[in-house]
Amino acid sequence: MPIQQLPDTLVNQIAAGEVVERPASVVKELVENALDAGATRVDIDLEEGGIRLIRIRDDGGGIPAAELPLAISRHATSKISSLDDLEEVATLGFRGEALPSIASVSRFAMSSRTADQAHGLRLEVEGGKVAPAQPHPHPAGTTVEVRDLFYNVPARRKFLRAERTELGHVEEWLRSLALARPQVELRISHNGRLTRHYKPVRDGADQVRRVAEALGEEFTSQCLQIEHAAAGLRLRGWVGLPTAARSSADQQYFYVNGRAVRDRTVAHAVRQAYADVLFHGRYPAFVLFLDCDPRQVDVNVHPAKHEVRFREQRLVHEFIYRTLHESLASTRAGLNGGAAAAGAELAGQAVATGAAFGWSAPAQTGLGLPVREAMSAYASLYRAPADSAPGPGMPAANEAEAPPLGYALAQLHGVFVLAENPQGLVLVDMHAAHERITYERLKAARDGEGIRTQPLLVPIALAVSEREADLAEQHADTLAAFGFELRRAGPQSLSVRSVPTLLADLDPKSLVLDVLGDLREHGQSRRLEEARNELLSTLACHTSVRANRRLTLPEMNALLRDMEATERSGQCNHGRPTWVQLSKAELDRLFLRGR
Repeated sequence: MPIQQLPDTLVNQIAAGEVVERPASVVKELVENALDAGATRVDIDLEEGGIRLIRIRDDGGGIPAAELPLAISRHATSKISSLDDLEEVATLGFRGEALPSIASVSRFAMSSRTADQAHGLRLEVEGGKVAPAQPHPHPAGTTVEVRDLFYNVPARRKFLRAERTELGHVEEWLRSLALARPQVELRISHNGRLTRHYKPVRDGADQVRRVAEALGEEFTSQCLQIEHAAAGLRLRGWVGLPTAARSSADQQYFYVNGRAVRDRTVAHAVRQAYADVLFHGRYPAFVLFLDCDPRQVDVNVHPAKHEVRFREQRLVHEFIYRTLHESLASTRAGLNGGAAAAGAELAGQAVATGAAFGWSAPAQTGLGLPVREAMSAYASLYRAPADSAPGPGMPAANEAEAPPLGYALAQLHGVFVLAENPQGLVLVDMHAAHERITYERLKAARDGEGIRTQPLLVPIALAVSEREADLAEQHADTLAAFGFELRRAGPQSLSVRSVPTLLADLDPKSLVLDVLGDLREHGQSRRLEEARNELLSTLACHTSVRANRRLTLPEMNALLRDMEATERSGQCNHGRPTWVQLSKAELDRLFLRGR
């Protein structure tokens, strides 16, 4: 077949294969255009999941009459005009391919009017043929109608799913948009019925209301609000508590300069931040916004703009990891204050509460319950009142002074500690709680000592790729700080001469290869830290207080106070919850009180 110029219609349909996957793709492109035009209200009308009809109406700036035919031409856009604009693009769309691609695979119509025009214009496209624009009554703004998607591309249409499935994809993308643009009103109708209405949030401080509207109050009641800035980066938003983790990654929303993206660097940083607190097979929930200089991020790496590329990938990874890691570390059992409380604030509350009552985490790092030193301090708190029957009594403290986890009442089945606080009943898994306390102390002690190395009598030869050997040379100082001494023995070989003492019993070959893989993929690695923590976690598990050990009342209270002072104490080392709260209202409902 000779080389020939493809017809414009076929070119547009090929481009549509990259941009238009399903009705949700069309909604995404059209709504992004509306937002770039300054819309404050967008109406989305759908029929049959968007397969039969997608109508997007906005109150944006509109399209001038002379430019309306140009809007459906390939590579025609008002958003960029030079390479400098592309490198600093701040709009959601910029390629100029969406409208002609959509129009080539549907029965397409667009009506628009600017504020200074006397009347609007309507332009129709079918089968690649553009009809002349006609006068059409229309308020300021733009309306785009897309009917019978893929009617002229049967091979694509047969891959569309059921109406409910396609509608679900549209609703999910609009949910993501609602989180990113709380100031924009969104109305979604399906088959003539209003299904969702996201009301605009005018006050930035009230954005949590939009989050609750999109993800439910269960998320906002079990999350931390974070905001941190450093090195030209700013991370803000909400991260779910580990105990609110989900069985799938269905509530993970990440935005770069307001653009929803999927990025492996970000996903890896989040996963590492939760590694020490998340139960196996569970996924954290989060809504996070990263703001940075547009010149530091390339948004032109994916046709549908789902992905970005960071110029300082390692910096971004470390910034996100550190911010989330420290926010999660600052949480304490009993102080999970919901979306209104930041992680750092929670930590301050824990310290202040402990200081007010003279509590502090014991300095020792022993593996038994640290209660003997605290016995005298608790004796006065738990002495029975003179006019009561013999036996331990509750401290006569008012609710404002009560510690977050309250005061111990009893032990149940040798496993659970029951305590009373102002909110109601607290149940603590004593082994899980003490396991976390012991684990955090072991980590602190190990960090204080530094990493000790163990020279190998016989160096281990390690076959690697040439790129991995280059990485080992480039990151020799980093590897040495972790206790590994590696020397290049050839173009594709390394010699391992020393390993961290704590990890001497592990397979050094696989560990080194894993570390080099991380350095290649993410520019840094925490494999050694994770391997070390796994050993310390196992040690903490086997040396913590076991089930069926009878605890005295002062021992139970010592455990509660230690939980309140220990980082990440809401979960054990394996991510299981260490405590639960039953409110007075929940207890009343259990016994049908007040009915």
